[in-house]
Amino acid sequence: MSKAIVIGSGFGGLASAVHLIKKGYDVTVLEARDQFGGRAGVFKKDGYTFDAGPTVITAPHLISELFESLGEDPKDYYDLLAIDPFYKIIFDDQSSFDYVGDEERIIENVRALNPKDVDGYRKLAEHSRRIFDVGYTKLAAVPFDTVSSMLRVAPDMIRLENYKSVYGLVSKYIKDERLRQAFSFEPLLVGGNPTKITSIYLLIHWLERKWGVHFIKGGTTSLVAAFVELLEKKGATLKTNASVDRIEVEGGKVKRVFTTDGSAYDCSVVVSNADPVRVYRDMIEEKHRSTHTNSRLKRKSHSMSLFVAYFGSDKTYEHLAHHTILLGPRYKGLLNDIFTKKILADDFSLYLHAPTRTDKAMAPEGHECFYVLSPVPNNLSGLNWKDEKEIYKDKIYKWLEARHLPDLADNLTVDFAVTPDFFEQELQSEHGAAFGIEPSFTQSAYFRFHNRSEDVEGLYFVGANTHPGAGIPGVLNSAKIIDKIIPGEGAEK
Repeated sequence: MSKAIVIGSGFGGLASAVHLIKKGYDVTVLEARDQFGGRAGVFKKDGYTFDAGPTVITAPHLISELFESLGEDPKDYYDLLAIDPFYKIIFDDQSSFDYVGDEERIIENVRALNPKDVDGYRKLAEHSRRIFDVGYTKLAAVPFDTVSSMLRVAPDMIRLENYKSVYGLVSKYIKDERLRQAFSFEPLLVGGNPTKITSIYLLIHWLERKWGVHFIKGGTTSLVAAFVELLEKKGATLKTNASVDRIEVEGGKVKRVFTTDGSAYDCSVVVSNADPVRVYRDMIEEKHRSTHTNSRLKRKSHSMSLFVAYFGSDKTYEHLAHHTILLGPRYKGLLNDIFTKKILADDFSLYLHAPTRTDKAMAPEGHECFYVLSPVPNNLSGLNWKDEKEIYKDKIYKWLEARHLPDLADNLTVDFAVTPDFFEQELQSEHGAAFGIEPSFTQSAYFRFHNRSEDVEGLYFVGANTHPGAGIPGVLNSAKIIDKIIPGEGAEK
């Protein structure tokens, strides 16, 4: 039986391990940290459970089909809970908009803010559906490793106006600035600037409308645990505290993988869920890399980062939604500060996650747990987060207390935060980018890191840095691509 090594246990790596088992490989998953899940890790403290990363589950069939592919019933492993509304968006003027999936309800919510935009929204939703039919249905699980694969879709992209930004295309149909923001913020969930990123990412709107927004009971960490249980049951070996130091290449092919403790793992296939910049530059000698040379790797542009504060309260705030988007006084200006100027602005827009709205077991009885996320520049900003961390966190807390969480300071029970340094050092993401390389037009599809290495035979990549991109649907589809391009090694188990 041929041996396959999976580097990293984010959802891309875990899903790839499922596909490799199905193909007959002897699979070992090597995770550098002391817990599985990559960005989907967990912090547990004083009876609170805090998902460290992704909290929005969309396209849930991509998860269930992985369990079913190995003959298991997903309901035996995790409980999926629907979220309604998908997001409550609260604007700086304190008006709000419930972002829902039902056609009639979302139109009525648009009408409540601006009746003149109802017809425009219908046209926007239809345009989003057409982008989805091409950008997702036809292309999300298809490898883009040749120029011809890109050229084939170019006419569709031009016809669908994908040369415009998400914000630009939304603005074609929507006139109310609040609704423009409501229908364009979603690229931030995959690391893109809505005013710059290609409008192909407007497909996210229809993806959510089509399949809904969900939460895993017990938090996203419960889904990580479900994958680990499945993989171990099917014979995979999973190791924590196993940081990969070097990939040995012989005759242009992967030979074995070495971890920092000196352990060696022979293999014929390596699937990396780790940052490709670091894998190529730090783990593979440059003599084996004619395409991904160090100088070319330096030219990659990277997504923004995140500041995330996790906190518990012995006061409950029942008026909050599970997912609340809190928009500040500026939109395009703030995005420019984060992505282009790379400065820490005085104002901010926030995502507030309140999982106890859906699952009260995430916190002690009568308590709430939260995380509040602020998009910030990646570490090319030069910011000293050791100095800024507490100042910035306190500023966010005071803003939340004044506008949304009264008496927060008097009711805090648990309180800690992570900065871009966490993404760079703990999660080993270049420059502390929270979503890998930036999903700009020149770093999308064919121009993104290829799922099959051009330099080393037997080396493959999944995850946020590869096609189709970040977000749970993106990384699970990158694993579906792996399933198509890695040869089988035996009968299915």
